[in-house]
Amino acid sequence: MRILAIEPYYKGSHKAFLDGLVENSSHEIHTVTISERSAKWRMHGDSVRLAEQVMRLPDSFDLLFVSSMVNLPAFLALTNPRFAFTPKVVYMHENQITQPIPPGEKRDMTFCYINYLSVLAADHVLFNSQFQKDDFIDHLPSFLNQYSDGDYLYTIDRILKKSQILYPGLDLKRLDALPDTRDKNKRLTIVWNQRWQFDRNPGLFFRTLNRLDDIDLEFDLILAGDSKHDKPEEFDRAWKRYRDRIIHFGYVDDFDTYSKLLHQGDIVVSTSNYEFFCTPIMEAIYAGCHPVLPNKLHYPELIPEGLKKPLLHGQVLYKDEDELFYVLKKLLSKTDQTLPKSSLQNINRKFDWSIMIRQYDQVFNAILEEVKTV
Repeated sequence: MRILAIEPYYKGSHKAFLDGLVENSSHEIHTVTISERSAKWRMHGDSVRLAEQVMRLPDSFDLLFVSSMVNLPAFLALTNPRFAFTPKVVYMHENQITQPIPPGEKRDMTFCYINYLSVLAADHVLFNSQFQKDDFIDHLPSFLNQYSDGDYLYTIDRILKKSQILYPGLDLKRLDALPDTRDKNKRLTIVWNQRWQFDRNPGLFFRTLNRLDDIDLEFDLILAGDSKHDKPEEFDRAWKRYRDRIIHFGYVDDFDTYSKLLHQGDIVVSTSNYEFFCTPIMEAIYAGCHPVLPNKLHYPELIPEGLKKPLLHGQVLYKDEDELFYVLKKLLSKTDQTLPKSSLQNINRKFDWSIMIRQYDQVFNAILEEVKTV
């Protein structure tokens, strides 16, 4: 099968996902990507640029696979009639209807409509977690009622019927190249390897660390993750307070260095207010970091029941700020032990591309067979 994959946000997790799909699929996947300019421009004007690039391709394709950053109706109109009879699949990395908005900004409903019309125009919609699918579908009525008085609520059932969950594949096995070094740590090392932005709630993370520090519990810190944005002030305050205990501070663009840091960490913490599938957390868990995660978002569906509150080891999911404090307190004081790496890898080994690609190829094959029988 020949697949055309369109990605106007060829950066970060979007890039890693598409590269992994191309490298591992048994199908021939041709990509058209753009990596510069702001995300808002990519969803607006880049349909023109993408369409022009695609129309220069002489090949025919059996399936069109686009990310949630593509304005699919605009792209189809600009390439009409080339893909009129080609099955179209949208992969929802995120959605603009429920994506958090930075403080002081107002949600631009134009981007919400782009997502809504794209999933409506697609033949199949793939969500990267059950949480995102439920969250998106649950918020569609209030979104549509703002403008249509409920006239288009029937389209929600149409979207549901063509939607399914397909977790992203991850290149976890390349983390096996480096050895664990955490046994050499003088103190337990806590890892933050997510984006340094407001929706990851660094205020809660550092507020909890300060409470632990105030009762003289010792720990070191690895503060990695994407820090290329306007970073919250909490990171600068943390640098001043914990400078002598910070092993690393800032973005890591070299994978071996990043992998080395994960193999050095003991605990990885998420305080996120919102996310649909956090690849960095999954990478840290696979590398052997005991996760301490909010009991919400996509985490309850990813953590096996038996590991949410292990009998002999530290708790994994917490419900609020106080429980986060007590879970970390027990781990740092050695009252609770971190989970062994073998147990941690059982959480997400199934997301490695070597396993996930079978599901992707099966979905692609099923879509093509469906077209043939029509």
